[in-house]
Amino acid sequence: MQTQVNEHVFDTFPELESERLVFKAYNIEHAEALLKMRSHQAVSKYMDTEIPTHVSDTEKRIKGYHTAFEEGKGITWAFIDKTSNQLVGDFGIWRIDRKNARGEIGYILHPVFWGKGYMTEAMNTLIRFGFNDLNLHSLEANVNIDNKNSKALLLKFGFKLEAYFRENFYYNGQFLDSEIYCLLKSDIN
Repeated sequence: MQTQVNEHVFDTFPELESERLVFKAYNIEHAEALLKMRSHQAVSKYMDTEIPTHVSDTEKRIKGYHTAFEEGKGITWAFIDKTSNQLVGDFGIWRIDRKNARGEIGYILHPVFWGKGYMTEAMNTLIRFGFNDLNLHSLEANVNIDNKNSKALLLKFGFKLEAYFRENFYYNGQFLDSEIYCLLKSDIN
């Protein structure tokens, strides 16, 4: 059974909602909060990417999110707490492989919100969106092998370890190992 990625998702940015969160496009006003989140040591520890040091860095990242959406290459949601209107974290589906109906996910959550069920709520909402609205067949996550919390979250949602790559990623002067996790649409139906 061949599946087609739903291209209409990219017509207008999809705003979503869960019990405590609103999922919407980043805007430039989020740049300061995004800087604080992405540069927080507990968050950046496993990101294996350049850590922002100025608001201009996160403004550029936000513009990149917008461009990726406009080009149909990915979607990144800021998730905002409904009560406080505070940026809690984000979730993206990118590197969308249309031929194979597969997308890579990534997510961050500010540490003050850890252990409060926010990421579980976000994952429930956004995994359903990826499969039901975007019509993906599978989601993958590339994880730093030392990131035990992320691996536990993925396993909780039924992701399976698909591959272990030795020294496949060069960052900060060294080659790093990574693990690839996958969730098939049929795993949750």
